[in-house]
Amino acid sequence: MKANLLYEGKAKQVYTVTDDPNLLVLSYKNDATAFNGEKKANFSGKGRYNNLIAAKVFEYLHVHGIPSHFKETLNETEQLVERTTIIPIEVVVRNVAAGSITRRLGITEKTPFQPPLIEFFYKEDALGDPIINDAHALFLTDATEADLAEIKAIAGKVNEQLQAFFKQVNLQLVDFKLEFGRNSTGKIVLADEISPDTCRLWDVETGEKMDKDVFREDLGDLVHVYDQILRRLEAVK
Repeated sequence: MKANLLYEGKAKQVYTVTDDPNLLVLSYKNDATAFNGEKKANFSGKGRYNNLIAAKVFEYLHVHGIPSHFKETLNETEQLVERTTIIPIEVVVRNVAAGSITRRLGITEKTPFQPPLIEFFYKEDALGDPIINDAHALFLTDATEADLAEIKAIAGKVNEQLQAFFKQVNLQLVDFKLEFGRNSTGKIVLADEISPDTCRLWDVETGEKMDKDVFREDLGDLVHVYDQILRRLEAVK
């Protein structure tokens, strides 16, 4: 099924599929990066955890009426997805202050946002993925005002569903990053991945950070933390 390497990013390789131009294979790598690639490491088994956790998240969202590019899990490190044209906007949804926003705006960590904040960042590594507003997004991408409104609406629904999903396994969804793409019909759907690499998750009881901040802040064993998340999600009926 997997044919030619189409693209390689920080955390995944993307392959074409031999018999269907509208499908791709995502192969999750063991690499971890932080601070726009300034910090790098390799963790044996990390790709497996990201692949399996992302699959469970997308499957849950599909059940709750939120479409994505995800089709099926192929093996422990690969999944089959629908080919999309990525809109170069990273959408960050924040329920609680953490990470860059605390430094950028001087907001104390753990300050709740009610309603949640939705921020746009321009997906451009050479520029460090700068924060942008709607006017910037309209100028820099082919997204329309209607597209941006739809993206925000979907992001809000995803937030509601994922908060409930992670609450089942005693995790607080602090914030997360989404990417969107257009499929062959032009429909906007979720793309990329949703995993502990792209979400901040805190244990509800202990406040322990259970996401890539473990790597960013040298807090412990990243693979052990990801293993705990997968085990919790596998226990959900």
